[in-house]
Amino acid sequence: MKLHVVTSHNVDNLLSDNVITLPPSGIREFFDIVYNTPDCISLGVGEPDFVTPWRISDAGIYAIKDGNTHYTSNKGLQELRQHIAAIISKKHNVLYDPETQILVTIGVSEGLDIALRSIINPGDEVIYFEPCYVSYSATIKLAYGKAVAIPTHCEDGFAIDINQLQKTITHKTKAIMLNYPANPTGASIDKQTLEAIASLAIHHNLIVIADEIYDEITYNGNHFSIISIPGMPERTIYLNGFSKAYAMTGWRLGYACGSESIISAMNKIHQYTALCAPSIAQYAAIEAITHGQRDVATMRSHYVKRRNFITSRLQEIGLECYPPRGAFYAFPSIAKTGLSSREFAVRLLKSHKVAVVPGTAFGSCYDNHIRCSYATSIEQLKEAMDRIADFVNTL
Repeated sequence: MKLHVVTSHNVDNLLSDNVITLPPSGIREFFDIVYNTPDCISLGVGEPDFVTPWRISDAGIYAIKDGNTHYTSNKGLQELRQHIAAIISKKHNVLYDPETQILVTIGVSEGLDIALRSIINPGDEVIYFEPCYVSYSATIKLAYGKAVAIPTHCEDGFAIDINQLQKTITHKTKAIMLNYPANPTGASIDKQTLEAIASLAIHHNLIVIADEIYDEITYNGNHFSIISIPGMPERTIYLNGFSKAYAMTGWRLGYACGSESIISAMNKIHQYTALCAPSIAQYAAIEAITHGQRDVATMRSHYVKRRNFITSRLQEIGLECYPPRGAFYAFPSIAKTGLSSREFAVRLLKSHKVAVVPGTAFGSCYDNHIRCSYATSIEQLKEAMDRIADFVNTL
């Protein structure tokens, strides 16, 4: 029998126009090159280098052994939702109803996707702040909304300009999207700025989507959430999860909290697309949220040491770097080299085998920056910084 080779012939013109015009991920596109470079030190991957703590993994293994491998409620295990409600109440003094106001999702990525799809009508505008995680504008576009970016700048500590935000809001604005501590800068948002954002959201009747996946990786003081501000729990879609703080990226588990009407709308989409989050991951998450805080604290202490080392070393090399207040990324300026961010990253990779991410992956205004993840060992960071120093000295 002749082997049939699958081609794209005659189907290219049947693809969605919305998808055709969507640019590929700037990170994934670059890492196609990385994966073909042996002996490379990667400062590019945005995930903890720690393995999931054993007690959490054991909870998942025991779930399999005990036969807990079936569908759960669409909204997630009731016990997990109860624990999520309890920890949010403790941290932020906000009480969500586990039955109607919490939805367990397949990572924050799914939570963000169905949050946007549940509120956006075609043409609605969503304001977000750059530099930002690569999926924000794409996810808004896929929901048939209009992505409206407001740039922030290194010289201002990547702070949000409230006056600019106010001027950007139009009659078409539906939501404001926040991420703090932020990927790729490690910048956060102070309480005063959050109160000003909340005031604008209430005045203009807007929804706030708060991606706080890095809240447990905050270095200076406690993380303050916008949901702690009176009037905001009702109009905020609060997104969080287990990937970063608990080193559970591969388990793919997040959650969304909000008003009953918003969570109900999100759950409609969730029912038809994902059905439910993986049961095994949910049992592991119960162990994480109830007994994993010591592990979180240990990993955070390592991130602090790495943050201090990499920012100091980058400054010595001559690459100005804003000191991250959270997450595990540095976003140094490469302006002094005269290279574009992609040229810098490609040449560094080919000549010195260190992988970083071009700044333009996070916004078109950031061609004079690169992102370096310090979610890797201090020994690897030391070698990587030595190689980057050698590379910069050759320019």
